[in-house]
Amino acid sequence: MAERNQAELQSVERALEALLDGVSRLEGERIACPDADGRVLVDDVRAAIDVPPADNSAMDGFALASADSGRQLPISQRIPAGQPAQPLAPGTCARIFTGSEIPAGADCVAIQENVERVGDTAIVPVTQAGQNVRRRGLDVTMGQPLLGAGTRLGAAALGLLAGQGYTTVDVVRRPRVALLLTGDEIVEPGQPLSSGQIYNSNGPMLAALIRRFGGELVSQVRVADDFGTTLARLEEAAAVADVIVTTGGVSVGEEDHVKPALERLGTLSLWRLAMRPGKPLALGTIGSTRLVGLPGNPVSSYVGAWLYLRPLLGRLQGCADRESLPVISAEAQFETRTQGRRHYMRANLEFHGERILATPYPEQSSAVLTSCAETNAFAVIPADSHIRPGDRVDCLWLQG
Repeated sequence: MAERNQAELQSVERALEALLDGVSRLEGERIACPDADGRVLVDDVRAAIDVPPADNSAMDGFALASADSGRQLPISQRIPAGQPAQPLAPGTCARIFTGSEIPAGADCVAIQENVERVGDTAIVPVTQAGQNVRRRGLDVTMGQPLLGAGTRLGAAALGLLAGQGYTTVDVVRRPRVALLLTGDEIVEPGQPLSSGQIYNSNGPMLAALIRRFGGELVSQVRVADDFGTTLARLEEAAAVADVIVTTGGVSVGEEDHVKPALERLGTLSLWRLAMRPGKPLALGTIGSTRLVGLPGNPVSSYVGAWLYLRPLLGRLQGCADRESLPVISAEAQFETRTQGRRHYMRANLEFHGERILATPYPEQSSAVLTSCAETNAFAVIPADSHIRPGDRVDCLWLQG
């Protein structure tokens, strides 16, 4: 049966535009480089030194002037890595090791496997100038751009900073996030369940996603189905957080108190989106604090966190690669039809050389959280579409 009142539904893109309107990057802070994994640079970083800082050997062997190669040469010095090299005496060679500085007067290295040792001399084959030599500044030259503002620091970037001698780095402060979980029916794992109760799956799931998206979880509170309590918890959250995330409580039922509480404290807009799962979305502000109201359904909450919370936290960090997910065109391994709403199917991307296959989880019901745990992408199926096996579909790859 066709869905009713589709004209009232808004697009995902329009909701995201409204969510990010007026959002700017947070201020920076200086932290120790070893603590900066996953953090986002405030400013461009330029190289302070050349890397390598001098010509050095790419191999264990013998350093010499290429003009002296092809004959037997006295070994005039030994140059371990980390030790300064003396100028090479003319007509001699130097025993050298990988990473050791090339001595003045040498312009090549003959690898040890090709050299015959005869006492304190070496018979060196013909070797070309520059052979087995890593030139100064081969990797990085002083003053060149090293890392750009907005870069999310990972292992290699932290290695670059360490290689430049940096001990601290200026990064964007983590967005502070308060998580409010509504519903008297929610019980913490480890407690016995009574009739009508469910375990709190949204809390641990969203807390993990908040951290994955670069946020700092400053509070996680269960909120009873009571107006006064909801009002108090929202006020407390707004005082300490840049972003409040709620689950449930924004419908018009007698036990849905987030909507009237937020309307008293700030502003609220309710969105009915042309998507599944996760049609309802609440967006609001309390002072300068942004609120994202996700559905109480865990699958819808999971999908909504990737589509809305991740871009918001990315914008607050000034991190472009967190504002949007990688889009990968894949070959559908399924058949499906949609009506008036876009479907975000939980699917796995499989890479087979140049072929990329999208295989959906067998059960796409919004009641099946396993569909999120066992997949790595959302296959985006446009509204009013018929997808057949072999058709191309755009997939959002769920990378942090």
